[in-house]
Amino acid sequence: MELHHLAFRVENLDRSREFYCGLLGFAVVRDQAPRSLWLDLGERAVLMLEARQVGEPPYPPASLELAAFRVTPGERIRLRTLARERGCFDGETEHTIYLRDPDGRRVGVSSYSY
Repeated sequence: MELHHLAFRVENLDRSREFYCGLLGFAVVRDQAPRSLWLDLGERAVLMLEARQVGEPPYPPASLELAAFRVTPGERIRLRTLARERGCFDGETEHTIYLRDPDGRRVGVSSYSY
């Protein structure tokens, strides 16, 4: 079994695009703004950013749920600096940097090899 897609409901698609594409470097594979944006996760998988609908509850911003993406050690260090500059840094362990996306979702970038 392999990952097919992740779907994140987002408050503001433009802010989420800046975080996931501008900061983390994901490439857009399908742009259906203002409704959704699909980002390439490699290995035939996508991250779907979908606009939250009126009346739909927001993401709980203090949640410790996590989606972590693989990066090289050098990229992890580079992203730590950028995350601190942008105010979205949320801690780190030896191999993983934790960030908060514009909706407060916890996102990790990890160079841990298993």
